[in-house]
Amino acid sequence: MLIKICGTTSEDDALLAVAMGANAIGFIFAPSPRQISPQRVADIVKRLPREEILTVGVFRDDAPRRVVEVVYSAGLQAAQLHGRETPDDTAWVRQRIPMVIKAFPAGDPRVVRAGEYGADAILLDAANPGSGKVFDWALAGDLPEGQKLVIAGGLDAGNVGAAISKVKPWGVDVTSGVEASPGVKDPMKVKAFVAAAKRAEADVADATATLSQGSFEGPYDWAEDEHY
Repeated sequence: MLIKICGTTSEDDALLAVAMGANAIGFIFAPSPRQISPQRVADIVKRLPREEILTVGVFRDDAPRRVVEVVYSAGLQAAQLHGRETPDDTAWVRQRIPMVIKAFPAGDPRVVRAGEYGADAILLDAANPGSGKVFDWALAGDLPEGQKLVIAGGLDAGNVGAAISKVKPWGVDVTSGVEASPGVKDPMKVKAFVAAAKRAEADVADATATLSQGSFEGPYDWAEDEHY
């Protein structure tokens, strides 16, 4: 399962997330207290194990050409589009970079048409991203069948297990739930979040394996997909 620590602003915090067992790191280029420059991200990414860690740039309503330029200049592997990007915008970006995650606020009417965007995964967030608010996870049912889902919005070590158990997502994404202050990670919170997510993933796998008499193969692992 993808466990993404987002809103990373320093090399120390990126290396901390990796050491604690996260397998994806997010960097925010959109206006935010956690905004970071592409050059700074490029410097951080050079220190991360590329084969083990998915690095993601977060954008909101940027021109598709700028998204692609920043992804490559910063040495990233993926873009997360968090604005009102159209299916054509999203597809244009996806044709030029290895992976795209398209984000929507939970309950957005566009979610039922998520398949039209051609993204590798769909992220559902709270209505106000970065607010630390949890949305009604039942709204994940709006997503078309077959779409990989990443859950965000108010997750922390105390509720990520319940989110995984209820929704069984492809990935989870956390920002404020592992912070000491905006843009600064709390090591104990990061450790607890990753551990809770992994416990819940294992519990879901065990339960499903029991129901299917051992035929369950486990959640999709992006790192094992040769496409990436």
